[in-house]
Amino acid sequence: MPPTSPSLTDPAPSANAALAPAAAGSPSQRSVAVDALRGFTMFWIVGGDELGRALLAAIDRPWADRLSLQLEHVAWEGFRFYDLIFPTFLLLVGCVIPWSLEKYRSQPGKVYLRLLRRSALLFLFGLLANGLLELQWDQLRVAGVLQRIAICYAAAALIYLHAGGVGRIIWVCGILIGYWGLLSSVPAPGGVAGDLSPAGNLAGYLDRTFLPGIILPEYYGFGDNEGFLSTLPAVATVLLGTLLAGVIGRGSPQWWRAGALIGIGAALLALGQFWGNVFPVIKNLWTSSFVLVAGGWSCLLLALFYALFDCLGWRRLAFFWVVIGMNAITIYMLPSLIDFGYTARFFLGGLAGRVPPPWGTPLLLAGQVGLSWLLLYGLYRQRLFLRL
Repeated sequence: MPPTSPSLTDPAPSANAALAPAAAGSPSQRSVAVDALRGFTMFWIVGGDELGRALLAAIDRPWADRLSLQLEHVAWEGFRFYDLIFPTFLLLVGCVIPWSLEKYRSQPGKVYLRLLRRSALLFLFGLLANGLLELQWDQLRVAGVLQRIAICYAAAALIYLHAGGVGRIIWVCGILIGYWGLLSSVPAPGGVAGDLSPAGNLAGYLDRTFLPGIILPEYYGFGDNEGFLSTLPAVATVLLGTLLAGVIGRGSPQWWRAGALIGIGAALLALGQFWGNVFPVIKNLWTSSFVLVAGGWSCLLLALFYALFDCLGWRRLAFFWVVIGMNAITIYMLPSLIDFGYTARFFLGGLAGRVPPPWGTPLLLAGQVGLSWLLLYGLYRQRLFLRL
């Protein structure tokens, strides 16, 4: 892990650049909001969800029970806060594509090799996280979070290099409408067209029939939630990010950009809810309505972070999230190598056993998340970032 800036997760020139004052109107100046929001999404993936559920369980109130549901995925149709995490991360992958690739537009041969290397390494990291080195091929899940990021990043980056803003809007519309038409009109063998049930949908059939490796029961059982067909609309999510990067990077006043993000987010959310009446919001299938609903909420979140950290300049408040966001792939991989739970029990197990019973578990989970963050902070201080 060389002392250099990561290229996919953070193409900034230095660790301190994320907290430096932004030059208004400069399209090459990255936004603190992007790094902070990436860190916010990763926080929930690497332990924040368990900590949140444990805290709400300890509170033991009806409102806490209802709020705790927001930290779990919807079983099939619908939308909760936790369903927003992965699409927000994908959208942010799209946001950094213009910053990371713009300088290579005049070097087409070099940029294609760069895209191939990044995507291949991300895919490999995903397989490693799924247990590739255990050499149990019949038990290996080939699909996964990093694998989807790798494919979507490569596809969206290629489109970005060859299409302007209007062209990318056409791509997004074409992908979403085409996916709707495909799932609505093409039945799985032995099924009926438009069947979006867990057992009857076309995407699940293709996964069961053609996807290498195992399909885990917890991923709805009849298909993989990062499978073949549902990766296509996920490319549209990344393309939305490239379009939002254009909004953030324009030379207009910062508050105008924040307002534009709010307007775009509200429009996407309204359109997605309307489309959901005929093409339901289903994360496991990454339906077109889900892309718009998740994209709308992601855009509103980005507007909030942009207003706080870029417009108002409250960058010190962003620091906790930026430390995570600038090493997102690192923190995703580290739990496969380091047992943070064991370390937290070593340091806090005695104290956790002495606090009132409902609060011992939240204390240990807070220690686990805290140790993860401290490790990232140490890397941040040394300007050590995982580069792909």
